[in-house]
Amino acid sequence: MAAVENATNNPPPEAVALTVIEEKPETKEEIPDNPPASEPKKVIMRGVKALKSKKIVLPVALITFLLSIPVLFSAIWLLYIRQYDCEGLFKNLPRLQIGIGIGMLLIFFLSNAVVYARAKFPVPGLMFIMMLMIVTLVIGLGIIGDFKMESRRIVASPRWFELKVHNNKNWNDIKYCIYETRTCKDLISRSYSLDSNGISTTNLSPVESGCCTPPTICEMEFVNATYWKRGNIEIDSTIPYDRDCDTWQNDESMLCYDCNACKDGFVRTLEAKWLKLGTFLSVMSLLLMISHLLLFVATMWEQYGG
Repeated sequence: MAAVENATNNPPPEAVALTVIEEKPETKEEIPDNPPASEPKKVIMRGVKALKSKKIVLPVALITFLLSIPVLFSAIWLLYIRQYDCEGLFKNLPRLQIGIGIGMLLIFFLSNAVVYARAKFPVPGLMFIMMLMIVTLVIGLGIIGDFKMESRRIVASPRWFELKVHNNKNWNDIKYCIYETRTCKDLISRSYSLDSNGISTTNLSPVESGCCTPPTICEMEFVNATYWKRGNIEIDSTIPYDRDCDTWQNDESMLCYDCNACKDGFVRTLEAKWLKLGTFLSVMSLLLMISHLLLFVATMWEQYGG
């Protein structure tokens, strides 16, 4: 009994639970000795593509700049060259020449501005320069006379020149101007020592051959620089009669100023200048359109395709 009482009076000791934490060795992330081969290849490929794109962009940009240089020189030539003799009688022509000269200066500066800012504004630059070149192309084709139906209204077109020159009111002023410029007098002073063969082989301008000498179809006999003798030649019915043969006068103030050949010679003189200008505008606008389009494609490939 005493033992049982003892056991009840003294409870057993509490059990203490111990948790043993095992220490695991730290594992470090293994760094591969050789990185993946795809990353360096991508970097190398990007560098190669960028180099290739620059090799294309720079030459195209240089070509575009070189194409704009003739435009600059032509603009300066138009602004500083004097008008052909008697060309100023048509008031629209000097204004048109100055306007085209100023326009070509703008083309030069704007074209190179688009080349310079091609990376920042590729699409707006292309659209702007294309619209400008299309307008220039239309003006050039109009001067050449490609728009047959509207050519009589287009200043400096061949049809416009014909209508203006063959107008009797305009021609009175033109022939007086030709006389005042001493075109025929200069020819006469140069041809005193020439015979009929010599003056026919002389490199005469269209105005000189049309206004200062009788038409060759008239077969007049050359006496001297100021006198041509009408020959007694039977008229060939198979050859259309030229009224200029009757219009010719052996008078320095008359000569062949009223001949159709004189009018045609004056028209050809003006056409020679303006046809060259119209052809230049058409060709240069097409070349600049092509070069800017190629530059745009090369720039897009450099930025996105490479």
